[in-house]
Amino acid sequence: MRILVLNGPNLNLLGRREPEIYGLQTLADIEVLIRNRAEEHGIEVDFLQSNHEGVLVDAIQEHRDWDGFIINAGALTHTSLAIADAISSVGVPAVEVHLSNVHAREAFRHHSYLSPVVWGQVVGFGYRGYLAALDLLYDRLSREALG
Repeated sequence: MRILVLNGPNLNLLGRREPEIYGLQTLADIEVLIRNRAEEHGIEVDFLQSNHEGVLVDAIQEHRDWDGFIINAGALTHTSLAIADAISSVGVPAVEVHLSNVHAREAFRHHSYLSPVVWGQVVGFGYRGYLAALDLLYDRLSREALG
């Protein structure tokens, strides 16, 4: 089982960027937590962070034979039809993650172009949302493998 974790613009600044909203954990901290949980499940996991929309689209397409995606597209969540189209095109189950509760924030954050094309969404639980997304994908993929 292989899962790609994608992070969009400015998530490389986690731990320093508005910690009262996004938490104190750095992206590297979160990756260690995800990698440890993935090992418990026997999942191969890889990570990509980019501030560029096209890099994320390319990664989705290049990993179309993987089993699942976890994606926090950051601000691109609210603007990127290209990322939504890429997810939709490859047919890989994806979970959208947001550290903060985007529905309790500014109105522009309430709309996600990704939500209609992902399997589910985890919002507002900080870094734990990534772990929940990994566990949920693992459960789904395990059930599918059993038939």
